Amino acid sequence: MNINMRHLRALHAVAAQGSFSAAAEMLGVVPSALSELIRQLEADIGAPLFDRRTRPPTFTPLGQDFLDDTAPLLSGMERAVDRLRARAGLESGTLHLGASPSAISELLAPLLSDFLAGRPDMRCRLHDDIAERLAIMVGEGRLDIAIAGRAQKSADLRQREILRDAVGLACSTVHPLAGRGHVALEEIAADSLIGLDGQTGTQQLLSDCAAIPRSFLAPRLTAHSTVAQLCLVRAGLGVALLPRNAVLLFRDPGIRFVPVEGLDLWRSLFLLEPARRPLTEAARVFVEVLEAAVPRLTLP
Repeated sequence: MNINMRHLRALHAVAAQGSFSAAAEMLGVVPSALSELIRQLEADIGAPLFDRRTRPPTFTPLGQDFLDDTAPLLSGMERAVDRLRARAGLESGTLHLGASPSAISELLAPLLSDFLAGRPDMRCRLHDDIAERLAIMVGEGRLDIAIAGRAQKSADLRQREILRDAVGLACSTVHPLAGRGHVALEEIAADSLIGLDGQTGTQQLLSDCAAIPRSFLAPRLTAHSTVAQLCLVRAGLGVALLPRNAVLLFRDPGIRFVPVEGLDLWRSLFLLEPARRPLTEAARVFVEVLEAAVPRLTLP
């Protein structure tokens, strides 16, 4: 069959307006073009839909049944187009976003505030985790994009560096080293260190750094996440080597960041994007907000 939405819109316009001329004006076409659409529709069906002996023409019983049957189809298409336009204009939709916990407070929260402003029907689902798991979720399509440390190279993933922050010492404000302007690695007791799960980017960063004593890599106390690690530091159970933004995650007055003298170790945050599929519209616009805030992302 050669019936399309133009034919159905013409038919329903006549029903709504009561005449061919009024329907043509509503659709923005000349009356002869509307009459041709109706003629094509009747030819394809093989029966008249209007009784042309009346003025204006009225629907035949067959035409009225067809009108009733196609009303839900036309209404559903109009709703679908409205939703599509709303999503394309970022009036609605959902952004599935991943992030390392230390990227949320200082970087991600302000960006999300800008992105969501003026879009009351836009939603965001934020998943915080370590870089490797976030990278897998982006590659598999469970997340649109993520902001995290560098993940292992993958053909399914594109990684762009956003910013860097120095690794230093996290300690409670009552710790003897808290009041220092800087400390040396030799002043940190290995048995006082609180480590992280070996799969975390921070722990891998420490493991790959030749300047870090090997005794620092086998701590007595290990936490699964940065949040848990900082809770232990605040409680006075030990100290930790962490990136500055991670230490300042909650701006906790009970935790102090102390630079480590001579330690040239930096943690980088990356934008993780899918390499084998286009970004969703919501993710595309969020990346534009991110690129405006971090111009280095647009550099080669």
